[in-house]
Amino acid sequence: MDMNQYLEVFIEESKEHLQACNDNLLELEKSPDNMSIINEIFRSAHTLKGMSATMGYDDLAKLTHQMENVLDAIRHHTISVSPELLDVVFQAVDDLEAMVNSIAEGGDGKRDVSSIVGKLKMIEEGNEALLKSEKEVAAAIATELKPAVHIDYDEFERTLIEESHEQGFTTYEVYVALRDDCLLKAARVYMIFEILEKQGEIIKSLPSVDQLEEEQFDKDFTVTLISKENSIDIEKKVQNVSEVETVRVTNVSPSKVGSKLEVTVNDTNKHETKEMPAPAVETYEKSKSKQPEHDQNKAGTAGKAASKTIRVNIERLDILLNLFEELVIDRGRLEQIASELRNQELQETVDRISRNTGDLQNIILNMRMVPIETVFNRFPRMVRQLARDLDKKINLEIIGAETELDRTVIDEIGDPLVHLIRNSIDHGIETPAVRKANGKSVDGTVTLKAYHSGNHVFIEIEDDGAGINRDKVLQIALKNGIVTEQVAATLSNKQVYELIFASGFSTAEKISDISGRGVGLDVVKNTIENLGGHVSVDSVPGKGSIFSIQLPLTLSIISVMLVEIQMEKYAVPLSSIIETAIIKKDEILHAHNQKVIDFRGKIVPLLYLKDLFEVPVVKEESEFVSIVIIRKGEKMAGLVVDSFIGQQEVVLKSFGNYLTNVFAIPGATILGDGQVALIIDCNALLK
Repeated sequence: MDMNQYLEVFIEESKEHLQACNDNLLELEKSPDNMSIINEIFRSAHTLKGMSATMGYDDLAKLTHQMENVLDAIRHHTISVSPELLDVVFQAVDDLEAMVNSIAEGGDGKRDVSSIVGKLKMIEEGNEALLKSEKEVAAAIATELKPAVHIDYDEFERTLIEESHEQGFTTYEVYVALRDDCLLKAARVYMIFEILEKQGEIIKSLPSVDQLEEEQFDKDFTVTLISKENSIDIEKKVQNVSEVETVRVTNVSPSKVGSKLEVTVNDTNKHETKEMPAPAVETYEKSKSKQPEHDQNKAGTAGKAASKTIRVNIERLDILLNLFEELVIDRGRLEQIASELRNQELQETVDRISRNTGDLQNIILNMRMVPIETVFNRFPRMVRQLARDLDKKINLEIIGAETELDRTVIDEIGDPLVHLIRNSIDHGIETPAVRKANGKSVDGTVTLKAYHSGNHVFIEIEDDGAGINRDKVLQIALKNGIVTEQVAATLSNKQVYELIFASGFSTAEKISDISGRGVGLDVVKNTIENLGGHVSVDSVPGKGSIFSIQLPLTLSIISVMLVEIQMEKYAVPLSSIIETAIIKKDEILHAHNQKVIDFRGKIVPLLYLKDLFEVPVVKEESEFVSIVIIRKGEKMAGLVVDSFIGQQEVVLKSFGNYLTNVFAIPGATILGDGQVALIIDCNALLK
């Protein structure tokens, strides 16, 4: 059997299970006695073990199996949860993530896990006798005959079972266990439901249908079925479904004792009782007639198991977007032709195409949108480890994790956020002793917030720590020659705080593996600005600091102002433009050997693009000058061009490996008339 066809599903589902393990382990540390959390972690580990063994990844299966043993011991109260135990389990999850990532990158998923397996075994063996005892007792209970147990049914279900019994129907509980190596559990559940609904009517499911759909169960489940078929036939039909390990059909007899129903087991080999768990169950189709019909078509049970989402390889979406980008170029060409010909019918058709392609553009871009929680998910675990390393108490609050960004932006934003959060924890949050002395809660708080505003996404990292020491920052900036004393005297508090983004700036008194505030923040700033974004910082001494990041929703299709320089066309991103203006040449001033203008009371330097880009002069200059005012943070400049063409949505095409390190030109676009317009990187011009 070729397992490669399941590889993509295996990788995606493994990552989901590992993320669930991480999240639930963090919750378990807060509530060590919560068995439901432990059960969730156990189910994720158990499923991952079966998937890994099926796919032939032995190291993965070996480590997950040992982790499962420890979790099982916790479930049976033979091991107590402690931070030290969780450290080992977290380390195991790290190794599992490394192996899954290796597989995703085309590797073999092999890893030396002997050390971590040994640690887990030591934890398990410390309670080996108790574990053995638990297993022996469980085995004894499973093999002995016991009195009938009682299952809770509500009033409607009791009435339904009793009336069905009077009409000659039988009520069964059908217990099904899937094999450990079952990959697509939800699909098997769907097939089993489909078979059972042909035999009668399902009135209960344990776990609920929603949980079964989402594969939120270990490997077994039970449904209550009302039917006229005999139990042997039902068992045989369900057993025919592939990857089903065990089927047991039990007979539910109506009882007038309280609100319970007596459950007995009909088995061809022996008579026994089945003890049912007590979680809540889901009742089906209560609004239907209470009298079941054997040939009635049931809706809303097995049909629910059908997935309403599909996984699509991101490469296919990239191809789709690339094709649409070509369509945008052709749309621009059509609009230009229609404008030149002035044909009403053609213009109406082009307008309709423009509207439709606009809607299509929104759909395609939304398909590429990824919730930022895919990045945020890694931070709770990281914050926990840093807090333990630094002997600090820190709460991480995440707000707006559902906010969506284009995948290309998501891929790049993770590392800058990691660096900023580590800074907040290391140099922002004080130690518990210092916080207590300052009248603060010993628990520091780091808040990570994301939200949409217009065509941008904003991310804020805020801490309630000591804030930034203005005098210390200024002293270091003066010492390193970042600013002069004359300039320093004129800087506002916020401008001083912004100095920490300067290259090589550091307030750290000693080097550590936990990045200090300022170390590498210039790299953070450059990364964000290369994404077309902006980062700033503000602080209140003694109260805390806040880093604010502004990012574009997408990088592939951008709105620009088309300008002309001599006979060449250039595109300036609208996100960088404050205003456009046309002034007379005599309004241009000179200051410090630099041509400037007075823009709303501010002195703004002028950049002549024809000189910067060495554009050949083929026509005379006018007495008027067209200027595009751009801004990057606190810096402003005026780009001098010959004329404005207008606003347009264009597709950013990179130069690839052919043209690298072209100053201030990250790519180009093809206009409607087939001409190429170079796209200007305003951030590079303002450096």
